[in-house]
Amino acid sequence: MKKIILVLAFLLANVAVQAQQKKENQSTGGPVLAFAEDRYEFGDIKQGDKVEHTFDFENTGNEPLIISNVLTTCGCTVPKWPREPIAPGGTGKIEVVFNSTNKSGVQNKVITILSNAGEGRTKVTLYGNVLVGESAN
Repeated sequence: MKKIILVLAFLLANVAVQAQQKKENQSTGGPVLAFAEDRYEFGDIKQGDKVEHTFDFENTGNEPLIISNVLTTCGCTVPKWPREPIAPGGTGKIEVVFNSTNKSGVQNKVITILSNAGEGRTKVTLYGNVLVGESAN
């Protein structure tokens, strides 16, 4: 029982420290990743079509923004992103290509951007419907 109480106390202390660090980061500034849109709806497409979309963003913070990686939910969605730091007030693009080969129905592709901004993770989404066969005409 003492071990459980110690573990809970440790976890609560850790949460409090993280909350304080987040508050300090917000008050001192830092990079801020601000997207013009966080969701792109591509509507109905035929199976096998490719959808290309660019998510534009700005660093509205006061320190350089560094995107370390961009993750997707599957290999059917391929991202391209800037590898160089984005200065405060600077802009950039995350280019995404979704290949609908072997896909059908409603698609919700989440793209996760890992950076030095805020929480460290920002998500944008591609959403639409892949039609198969005669319904695609």
